Amino acid sequence: MTRRGHIPRPTETAALARAARRPAEPAPVPVLFAALLAAYAVRDREGIRLFAHAITRRGGA
Repeated sequence: MTRRGHIPRPTETAALARAARRPAEPAPVPVLFAALLAAYAVRDREGIRLFAHAITRRGGA
């Protein structure tokens, strides 16, 4: 079995360049609230913290 290195694909380079140019759109506040409730239901402390901070950054509640 021969070992190969990474084979770059043209679409991969284009996708990475596009992602670097434009920041991701944040989720709407109702979606963040739903995720917060789901995290609370399963007692996911890290998820609760992350979603609560995301809601605060978006200006919700």
